[in-house]
Amino acid sequence: MSKQETYESTLAHVNTHSNPSELKITDIRFADISGAPMHCSLIKVYTNQGLVGFGEVRDGADKVYAQMLKPRLLGENPCNIDKLFRRIKQFGGHARQGGGVSGIEIALWDLAGKAYGVPIYQMLGGKFRDKIRMYCDTDVDGKDTGKAMGEALKKRMEQGFTFLKMDLGISQIIDEPGTLSAPLGFLEEMKSTSKAYWEARKSGNVSKEELRYLRNRHYDVFNIAHPFTGIHVTEKGLDMLEQYVADVRSVIGYEVPLCIDHFGHIGVEDCIKLGRRIDKYNLAWMEDMIPWQLTDQYVRLTNSVSTPVCTGEDIYLKENFKPLLEAGGVSIIHPDVLTTGGILETKKIGDMAQEYGVAMAIHMAESPIACLAAVHAAAATENFLALEFHSVEVPWWDDIIKAPKLPKPLLQNGFIQVVDAPGLGIEELNDEVIAEHLHPQVPGLWESTDEWNDFVGNDRLWS
Repeated sequence: MSKQETYESTLAHVNTHSNPSELKITDIRFADISGAPMHCSLIKVYTNQGLVGFGEVRDGADKVYAQMLKPRLLGENPCNIDKLFRRIKQFGGHARQGGGVSGIEIALWDLAGKAYGVPIYQMLGGKFRDKIRMYCDTDVDGKDTGKAMGEALKKRMEQGFTFLKMDLGISQIIDEPGTLSAPLGFLEEMKSTSKAYWEARKSGNVSKEELRYLRNRHYDVFNIAHPFTGIHVTEKGLDMLEQYVADVRSVIGYEVPLCIDHFGHIGVEDCIKLGRRIDKYNLAWMEDMIPWQLTDQYVRLTNSVSTPVCTGEDIYLKENFKPLLEAGGVSIIHPDVLTTGGILETKKIGDMAQEYGVAMAIHMAESPIACLAAVHAAAATENFLALEFHSVEVPWWDDIIKAPKLPKPLLQNGFIQVVDAPGLGIEELNDEVIAEHLHPQVPGLWESTDEWNDFVGNDRLWS
């Protein structure tokens, strides 16, 4: 070959635009989309070398949790992931309050992988598996009966899913007389408050003041923790819920794993009664039956039923999983990468759970960015079980990303391949698709966030 051909051939295998030791963060911007499957705030972290890292705030959370981190990251090397995570982690919190820190952490990993030309899972120590099993959360169109749910789940199996999930709880029986007891008028207040709030949001015809009032009343009613609602399930209600599960199993059989979620705000005693009724149906787990903070109640529940007990999607940081694990309160932990603190924290949580003989499933109801972050964490964690998927009915979900090395569609026959591509594996985001699905109340597309550049304070936590 000529010298020019040799030079060009060599350049094809060299990352000439990235010097990792000199990489600096120069900007952070956002785009909010809806319906993928929920409201998702996507993140771009820009650098001085043209590399861009992608992240995401957890579904339904506000991007302000990430925006406030910008002044603490500008000018820093994104490859120093752990250092920067320790700097910003105090600004995260449980549930969706962890979405900012976690989303930024994902973008840092993406940048480091792109700078060094390696996939994230390799930087975590390598992979335990070549493909990630996805479990599919499923709803019913029309009347929600056990038979209808069974048929919906059967369609998921025909699509290749080997692990399933459905809802089972008081919302399915609340309109049937004699199924629930509660302080008189409370159930009616729940229904009327919810209806008024969601209709007002959908219509867009109410003032900001009225919508704020309805939102606050909705919060007041639905933020009452499980032990304090006074709601109990009657024998009739238990019969109906048990029959629902029996009808589902009659359609899909007993071999496929089936987990259940969304019980409603009932106390641990009613959870135990329901758990004992459905133990015979060979369920994979019962999820988030009570608030995760109630460690002693989780121990009571786990010791009272034979179905595995699962929680964790709203827990921020590894240390907050430890009480449940030490006490033996769970059989399966269920972190969300966009709440835990990100990719590395999720792997640490999985490794810690393994020491207690506990498996890890991963919660995920977000865009392909967060999905791929979870894929890398799952690939690198030995005790991983299955990763959630919510977007079967979102035809443009895959189109959000441009990733030539990844398969299209990303999910095939119930699995996602773990591919050898730098960072998350995403080369670019598809701004045309994103622009078509911008959140109507947050319409900006990668707009300037310079107002956050110098938003700093004395936030040291010790003297």
